[in-house]
Amino acid sequence: MRLPRPLGLSGLSTWIPEARQTARGAVEQGLVEADTAEELGYEALPVADKAPPEMAVLAARAALRSTGTAPTGLGMVLHAWMYYQGHDLWSPPHYIADQLGARRAEPLGIQQVCNGGAAAVEVGAARLLADPGLGQVLVTTADRFAAPGFDRWRGDYGIAYGDGATALLLHPLDVRPPDLLLRAVTTVAAPQLEGMHRGRDAFGAMPRSVSDRVDMRRTKKAFLEREGMEAFTRASAESLTAVVERCLAEGGLAADSPLLRCVVPPRLGAKTIDLAYAPALRKMLPAEIRTMGGDTGHLGAGDAAASLAELWAGRVLSPGEYALVVSAGAGFTWSCLLVSAV
Repeated sequence: MRLPRPLGLSGLSTWIPEARQTARGAVEQGLVEADTAEELGYEALPVADKAPPEMAVLAARAALRSTGTAPTGLGMVLHAWMYYQGHDLWSPPHYIADQLGARRAEPLGIQQVCNGGAAAVEVGAARLLADPGLGQVLVTTADRFAAPGFDRWRGDYGIAYGDGATALLLHPLDVRPPDLLLRAVTTVAAPQLEGMHRGRDAFGAMPRSVSDRVDMRRTKKAFLEREGMEAFTRASAESLTAVVERCLAEGGLAADSPLLRCVVPPRLGAKTIDLAYAPALRKMLPAEIRTMGGDTGHLGAGDAAASLAELWAGRVLSPGEYALVVSAGAGFTWSCLLVSAV
C-alpha cells in the first residue's frame, strides 16, 4: 500500500516471559534432535505461563506508558494471533480493549496466521488514512505454543516457536514525534499454497478433532508429496521478490540506495533463512540481512512487530536510514514494511 504521507510508529514494545527452554536443554530432554536444533540455530525459546491476551495487555500497557497515551485516545485496538487464545468462542481484542480501559476504541481481530501482525499494521494504516479523525491505532500480537496441543520444537519444519506478545501505536505525525516512520507496507499472497497447512486432512467438526495436536510437518509432507517441492519454492521466491520490490517502489527508495541499512527476515530457523530468504534477498539488495530472534524463536504473529521494536531499542538506524522488515504466514502471505529513523 502506497502511503500518501508517512505514519508514525511509537511505543514499540515486546513482552517476553523470563522462563526459557534452551536448545541444549531441549536436546537433553529428548524434545528435539541435536542436528535439528543446530539447523534451527535458536539459543532458547521463551515459555509463558500466561494466556496470550494477558501478555498482549502487558505489552500494550508498556506501549501506552512509554508514549504517555491515554487509552481513551485509541480509535482502534487491532489484535493478531496465530494459535489458541484461551477460549473457544470469544473475542481477544475486546478483552484487551476492556482491560486497558479503551472503551471508545473499535476492537478488531486480525487472522492471517504468522503474518497477522504485519497485516494489522496495514489495516490500521488504511483506516487512519481513510479517517484522519480516528485517533491512534493500537496493534498487539500474542501467542503461546503450549503442550500438549502444540509441540514448539517438533511441530514444524525449519521453525521453532516461542511465546510472547508485542504492541505498537500507529498514528499521524502531528500526534507526537514517532519512534520510526512507516513509509510503505505491501502484501503479496499465494493462496495455491493453503494446502501446506491442510494436507490430506478432512474438515473437522471441532478443534483438534482430526489430530490431537498441531502437526504442520504432517500436512506439509502431504502437500509436497502431491504438488512437489518446486511448486512451493517457486511461489515463495516469486512472492518474496514481488513484495520487497513493490515495497521499495511504493516507498520511493532504490534497492541499491546507501540509505537502506538492512533487511530483516522473519524469525525462522537459520537453515530456512539461508535457503529460502537469503538467496532471493541478496539478488535484490546489497543491504545487510539482519537476522533476529535467536533468543525468542518464531513469535507467531509477532515477528514483524518484535523486529521493529528491536530495531528501535538497538538504535540500529541512524536518522534518515531505512530498513525493510519482512513477514510471512501460512496461506501463504508475505508482507513487507519499509521504515526509517527520524
